This record gives sequence, structure tokens and C-alpha cells, in this order.
Amino acid sequence: MKVVLLGTAAGGGFPRWNCACARCSAARDGKLPARTQECAAVSGNSRDWWLLNASPDLRTQLNATPALAPGPGGTPVRGVLLTDAEPHHVTGLTGLYGAPGLKIYASPPVLAALSPLHLFLERHAPWEWEDSFTEGGFVLAGGLVVSARALGSRAPGHIPGAADDRWVTAYRIEDLASGGVLVYAPRLGEWTPALDELIAGATGVLLGGTLYAAGETDTPVRAARGRTASWHLPVSGADGSLAALTRHPGPRVVYTHFASANPLLDPATDAYASVTAAGAEIPLDGAEFVL
Repeated sequence: MKVVLLGTAAGGGFPRWNCACARCSAARDGKLPARTQECAAVSGNSRDWWLLNASPDLRTQLNATPALAPGPGGTPVRGVLLTDAEPHHVTGLTGLYGAPGLKIYASPPVLAALSPLHLFLERHAPWEWEDSFTEGGFVLAGGLVVSARALGSRAPGHIPGAADDRWVTAYRIEDLASGGVLVYAPRLGEWTPALDELIAGATGVLLGGTLYAAGETDTPVRAARGRTASWHLPVSGADGSLAALTRHPGPRVVYTHFASANPLLDPATDAYASVTAAGAEIPLDGAEFVL
């Protein structure tokens, strides 16, 4: 199984357009690598590729990735697996219009929230919209088997949806040929038993690292108002994701979805050194790995 990290920043990217913090300023000056908004791609055969979320930067990300370039037979992209309905994970769908037969997998509340997009997108080419919580999981072209698990009931702020614990989900993606297993969970509010079940036996984990420590803010607006992004599970601390991962010593651990306040964006920080010393990876946009 091949995995490409198309983007590794949280919503707004890095640097954020309206932020003049020290890290965003350093990124503008070329002292830190810029990052596009979180999105990845996975393939079991290097021919059929599936996007994991669809960021607003998707067109740029696709054009920067040779494996995803179209050929005489059309695009190798077969569809998208969505973990939630946050704008920075779904608005890239609008840039994929015109490619017939794409399959979009998402949980029932996310599919319902995206229903207004269907008419616009299907004026250009028909797509298939599939429930990612279908019993027994589902099979993707290229030899991948996928199952979804609920991770949170937090609906996006712009959607007045009914309560549903499937607003935020994670995927377990297994390559039948190689035996590689990827767990994809870029948004985390808390560590749940469902996540432990997904990670058990996995060979790779692509995990949300939005905040390094509790109390950090994820947007300049929140910072100006003195508010913290309490929903996001931090990487560090006794209750953080890195501590929880000690129960799973086997898989390769890769962090993604970094907010602009996160010190993990800077390789010179103690935070970066502590996470990498623990064996976790903090890759840049465009990184590829094989499971």
C-alpha cells in the first residue's frame, strides 16, 4: 500500500493568510516550510488512487503529485473517503467535477450535509455517494478493504445538524496483497476505545496532530478572543495521543493536520525533538511511504 501526504496543515494552511505570528511569518520568509491543508491519497496497486479527504488546495496538490496525474485513460483518482464535513476537508470536491464515476464515501450525517452539492456536481458528471458505515465495510479498486468507526459527535459549526456520533470518523484501510493496514484519523477530540480497536494490528497510523499541548489555539481568531481549541486532542501530556500510542508499539506513526500555533511545525523546537525521539514522524507535504 502506498500513501502520499498531499497536505499536512489544519484548516487555513500554513502560513495562514491572516496570521502574523512568529511561525507564520517565518514560513512567509522561507525559514519554515509552507504546508497546504490536510489531505492524503492511498493506493493498493499504484494505479487506482483514493483521496482521503478533499482539501480546498486539492487542485494544487494533485498537480504536484506525478502518481495522480491523468494519462491517456483519464485520471487515476477513483474517489474520496471523507472523515467529516468540515470545509477544509470537503470543499475540494468542487474541483473534481467533470470526472465521471467517482465514488464518495462518508458517514450518513456527512452525506446528508453534502446533499446540496450533489446537484451542482452531477450536472457535469454522475458520481456515486456511498455510506462508509455499510455493514461489513467496503472494497476499493486496487485491492483495499475499508471499515469506518465513529470518533465524535461534534458537527461542524455551520451545520445545524441533529446529534449523531458519526460526524467525525476514522478509517482502517487494509491492503489484501501486502497485509499493510493504515488507520486514518486526522481529526481527534478524544482517544476512544474505537480508536484502540482500529489501531490494533495496524502497520501504519496517520493521526491528527492539530495541537501539541492542551491550551494551544488553532486559529488567530480564537487566540484574539482568548479561546482555546479544546475539542482537539493534544499530542503531548498524560492524556495526549502520543501517550495513548504507547499501548500500540507496532505501527509506524505519522502525524498530520498541524495548526499554525503548533511548535511541531518547527524542527528546531523541543516539542519536535520530543515527538520524533518517541518514534513518531512529522513529514512535510508530498511525503510518501509504503505499508
